[in-house]
Amino acid sequence: MYKEDDFLMLSGLQHFAFCRRQWALIHIEQQWSENERTIDGQLFHSIAHDGGRFEKRGDLLVVRGLPIKSLELGMSGICDVVEFHRSKEGIALSAYDGSWQPYPVEYKKGAPKENDADILQLCGQAMCLEEMLLCQIPEGSLYYGETRHRTRVAFTKELREKVCLMAREMHELWNKGHTPKVKFQKGCNACSLKEICIPKLGKDNSASAYIEKNIRGK
Repeated sequence: MYKEDDFLMLSGLQHFAFCRRQWALIHIEQQWSENERTIDGQLFHSIAHDGGRFEKRGDLLVVRGLPIKSLELGMSGICDVVEFHRSKEGIALSAYDGSWQPYPVEYKKGAPKENDADILQLCGQAMCLEEMLLCQIPEGSLYYGETRHRTRVAFTKELREKVCLMAREMHELWNKGHTPKVKFQKGCNACSLKEICIPKLGKDNSASAYIEKNIRGK
């Protein structure tokens, strides 16, 4: 169990899964740089919070911008949307009659990714909700702006274990204040931190070799 003073940002799970160095640059070194992708993503992300925080439609209750946390993971964040569907297997909500099953929905601007970064972030949200509401959440959805439809995500035992392992590793790096070395990958060219990270440095044998080649032109 972690103390709230030690909480990390839950959204960092996505950064960490994509690139541990990117996560460390943003969350440990507090470095950030915008590009067209990040700005478009922020604008799209705000759509989830439009139209008021609560909305009731028959057997569906929609809550936007719901703060969440987990003492077990040592993380906190905000859910884009949590739907509560009327269900016999659900939980009681003080302001509403009946039982309601939580269903987290995370909004993403682009298309489904080849990696599981988005899936892990959504699973982390579900685990926070389960801890807070004392319930079981078997699945949720990712809504992608490019495809304009939801991708269902089942929160399997393997997925939950991976979230726990990543959370521990994030806390270890945070406590050490350690930023991992560069590992050039396909997504580096589209990263907004490319000029800060200098991913091509990972291709050189040493920092001195990089300086000789790229700064002194030798």
